[in-house]
Amino acid sequence: MLDPSVYPDRFARDHLPPLPLWPQFDGLEALGYPKRFNAAVELIDRQVAAGFGPRLAIRTPAATWTYAQLLDKANRIAAVLRDDLGLVPGNRVLLRSANNAMKAAAWLGVLKAGGIAVATMPLLRAQELSYMLGKARVQFALCDARLTDELDRAAASAPALKTIAFHSDAADGLEARMARKSGDFDNVIPSHDDVSLIAFTSGTTGLSKATVHFHRDVLAIADCLPRHILKPVPDDVFLGSAPFAFTFGLGAMLVFPLRFGGSAVMLEQPTPEAMLAAIEREGVSRLFTVPTLYRAMSPLAAGYDVSSLKSCISSGEHMPLAVFEGWYRATGVRLMNSIGSTEMLHGFLINQDTQHIPGAVGRAAPGYRAMVVDDDMNPLPPGQVGRLAVRGPTGCRYLDDVDRQQKYVQDGWNLTGDAFETDAAGNFWYHARTDDMIVSAGYNISGAEVEGVLLQHVSVAECAVVGLPNEERGQIVAAYVVLREGVVNGEAMRQELQELVKAQIAPYKYPRAIEFVTALPKTITGKIQRSALRDGR
Repeated sequence: MLDPSVYPDRFARDHLPPLPLWPQFDGLEALGYPKRFNAAVELIDRQVAAGFGPRLAIRTPAATWTYAQLLDKANRIAAVLRDDLGLVPGNRVLLRSANNAMKAAAWLGVLKAGGIAVATMPLLRAQELSYMLGKARVQFALCDARLTDELDRAAASAPALKTIAFHSDAADGLEARMARKSGDFDNVIPSHDDVSLIAFTSGTTGLSKATVHFHRDVLAIADCLPRHILKPVPDDVFLGSAPFAFTFGLGAMLVFPLRFGGSAVMLEQPTPEAMLAAIEREGVSRLFTVPTLYRAMSPLAAGYDVSSLKSCISSGEHMPLAVFEGWYRATGVRLMNSIGSTEMLHGFLINQDTQHIPGAVGRAAPGYRAMVVDDDMNPLPPGQVGRLAVRGPTGCRYLDDVDRQQKYVQDGWNLTGDAFETDAAGNFWYHARTDDMIVSAGYNISGAEVEGVLLQHVSVAECAVVGLPNEERGQIVAAYVVLREGVVNGEAMRQELQELVKAQIAPYKYPRAIEFVTALPKTITGKIQRSALRDGR
């Protein structure tokens, strides 16, 4: 049962799935949250009240803000939204910007005013933004002045949208409006299960899905995995590559550091060189990024001082063993493989024992339960590949999408769309997205396993493996390979890679087709779009 809401705008609440379709939420009582609180207040106001005001919260190449300064900015933004734009609790506010200090303050300000944050990727175009504006019925937007063009075009489909630009010296820009506010704000204190944000999935298989998360969910992602496994302290410095719209980035770059009194380094363009330079310059201790970037940083790491790193978390997509080994050789730090989803808001499986079981995704994070099931939701024994089912204090709620809700949530469990198996010790091992499993001549083949072998070859920079239709075998294993600069492709290299796979794993898994490409199609979060390869795009 939902607790009474203080939000006069009930759109998001009224378009939640019917309660019988919700997942079961485990562990909420153990977290001990009150019935009413504002997640942003817990993240920033409480820290200032506890004496953290003078400590650094946000670090960027352009500026550094203390907790007190960040609170002041967030309060002023909340006042602009309420007083200048007329926001009432429950209204949706689109945020369009790369990761920077103003975006952090804007996200917090939206929640403090009772708004619902709808963060977007900075590379999205008008068509994608228009879809999001319509799906979430967005009324307001705070947009980096450098990114207004596409939003202005998208606004043609939402004529009532009110937009304010920041990083602007305009008289009606956000900074000018903030300067006219006092810095004090009477926070909205909603129900713990009022909506705080709407996050859109990366849309690797079609239109993005809108996922809905409560104020309690924002705190839960910090109070489970990081609190019990990473054990952050106030001196920790966090760095990640993902934008806030990718909820892996929201947790790593805002929620986690603020929850534990640490600080976040925010880069608008997180290239491998910029990431490594930031680690050295800022003394980064907690690093969160995707396997692709870890692989790109590994050969460059020797040129930087990365001795401050205490933990490095990989997520976003499967981490091949070659990435783990390359990063360890380069830095002496073992990557912690993890998996999460936008539907669950953040990570729910993580490998803590990286020294003894590299390559595994480990076990369920504290507060979560996980199992591998068949198509009828029966648990499978170790060694059998099936569907990953998860539940914990967070879970899937699609906005106004009953059909998808029924597929993702079954018997109270969240079915993430990933194919896994467990071993005898209870560790989870990733195989593929369930729609990426390859069935060739009756054999089930994990594309991720084949990719892991191909990436061991010194000449391979990146690769993706998919199943392609074949009249004789049903499907064949096909590999799309990006070679390192200067390496000559051709039949000799193709045969060399095929023989490598045959020598490492069962010969029937070898890629019968190998195409050398200059780049792989990716989403804006860095995930490889295997569906595009299957479709010939």
